[in-house]
Order: sequence, then structure tokens, then C-alpha cells
Amino acid sequence: MSRTASRSRATSESSIELSLDLDGTGASTIRTSVPFLDHLLTAFAKHSLTDLVVTASGDTDIDVHHTAEDVGIVLGDAIREALGDKRGIARFGDATVPLDEALTRAVVDLSGRPYLVHGGEPAGFELHLIGGHFTGSMVRHVFEAIVLNARMTAHVDVLAGRDPHHIAESEFKAFARAFRAAKAPDPQVAGVPSTKGAL
Repeated sequence: MSRTASRSRATSESSIELSLDLDGTGASTIRTSVPFLDHLLTAFAKHSLTDLVVTASGDTDIDVHHTAEDVGIVLGDAIREALGDKRGIARFGDATVPLDEALTRAVVDLSGRPYLVHGGEPAGFELHLIGGHFTGSMVRHVFEAIVLNARMTAHVDVLAGRDPHHIAESEFKAFARAFRAAKAPDPQVAGVPSTKGAL
């Protein structure tokens, strides 16, 4: 069964067009008008083996906040749609990923219950402008938008790190690898991997 989705969202603050294939090779074409977000989403696609195309524009003359948040919303919504009823998947995934001095652990449960636990970023990270335009606080905010709209549980914990770019990228790569494991078909799973019979 094809696990693909195409979603769009248009508001007075942003316009998003997104398509994905959960069973891809990690190919991506991402143009959000927020360069560091493009970098993070490219890493997510590559390391989760999700083909991803995103085109977005928004009121970045005011701030990147609206565009980044709305891309996260649409990505989460597309993930939820593409997963379908989740029959035959592993459901759980975890990964610990370094980027030089930074190290992040991520755990994902495609539970149908949206919940994010996120921590460990060093003091001041949330105020740093990565690339001169992407406030560190947006990393958590994008994760919130993805997790809430995909209806997944995710724990993302920064274990070490000094450089804000490295920290943020290790977070997205760890999340991607955990998601890759969770969405993967498991030949030993019959039906939906839940005692409730639904996720």
C-alpha cells in the first residue's frame, strides 16, 4: 500500500505546499524561504528515508515563526495521513545521533497520542540566531507542530552540545532516525501494534 500524502495550507501568514512518501529514499526538494529550516528538513528527509517536497512562503519580513510553525503543522498532518491505520509497522523507534560535540537521543511512538518531551538544550540556546535568522527556540516549536499534528509521542533530549547549529541538526537527525525505525514495516506484526486494536 502506498504511504504518500500531499497537503497544502494557506493563511494570511503563510502558504505551504507539501508532499511526502514514507517509503522513499530520502530525496528532497525543500524551499521554505527559511534557509536553516530547509537545512533541518533536508536532514530529516535524508535520515528518515522519507521523500519530501516542500514549497513555502510567508511573512518572513516580520519573523520566520509563522512559516516555520505552519510547515511543521503541514508536515505533521501529512505524516499522519500517510501512516494510515498503521497496520504492520514497528510503531516504536529510538536513536542517538552525534554531530561533532553535540549528541541527541530521540524516541518516537506512533501512538495516536500527541505528546512532546523536549529538553537538554544549553542555557541561551533558545535566544541564539542560528544562521542569523533562525531563533533556537524555533527548534522546539517546529517539533511541537510536527508531533501534535502527526499525533505521535516524541522524546527529544540533548545530551551534549555547544554549537547551536550542531545541536539543532543533531536533534533533527535523531528524530529522523527514530521516526524511520517507528514507521518501518515489521514482518512479525499482524495488524495494528496495539492492544486496543487502533492507533
